[in-house]
Amino acid sequence: MSKPGQQVISRLRQMILSGELASGQRLAEIPTAEQLGVSRTPVRIAFRTLEQEGLLTKLTGRGYIVRQVTQAEISGSIEVRGVLEGLAARQAAENTLSAKQTDELLRLLKQGDSLFEKGHINEQDLAIYHDMNQRFHQIIIEASLNSAIAEALSRNEHLPFASVSALAFDQNNLAKEYRRFNFAHMQHHAVFDAIQNGQGSRAEAIMREHANATHGYAKTFSQMEESGEKIHILNNVSSST
Repeated sequence: MSKPGQQVISRLRQMILSGELASGQRLAEIPTAEQLGVSRTPVRIAFRTLEQEGLLTKLTGRGYIVRQVTQAEISGSIEVRGVLEGLAARQAAENTLSAKQTDELLRLLKQGDSLFEKGHINEQDLAIYHDMNQRFHQIIIEASLNSAIAEALSRNEHLPFASVSALAFDQNNLAKEYRRFNFAHMQHHAVFDAIQNGQGSRAEAIMREHANATHGYAKTFSQMEESGEKIHILNNVSSST
């Protein structure tokens, strides 16, 4: 997908999850395109993508409606992702990483170290983390040699917040977000160590806890939504790996 197309998806996702586009609100291509200053094509693609993510519902006629996203729905989808990715980590440890996979994971960990070593982050750093995080998870799933895991994750990603590629962050509290993402990066180090040393049960436990950290932040999102605060959603706006 083109960069403008990804930007439209990211913008609409942000507007939905921040409450700027309210639950039950009807959306149509032309007014949305005019509002965002883009053509109808990327808006049409964005609507379909957000429908697949469980954020929009297609109406019988033309247009879409913004779905209400419940805490239970978010919690359930993230818990399922944790189980699936935990299984992938365990099987990756049992299979042994290839030299190529090991080298790439080490490169991603080093990239993350450089990102966090300065002691603070900004929105550009979070965009870099998004791509790094997505690839890290993808390698572990590939290393499991279990295509059923990838297929199950693909189905689960149709639920809000279930995808590893949709990261929420509070732009008004970047100090807190630094601590959260730095901790997640340390979990990446720990799960790599467990996989590299063939410790399947440990790798599985760490990966499930890694998802639970997202689960905990989903509750924060719910509280922010109720109080009217706004959050941003990170989406891959460059090249997808």
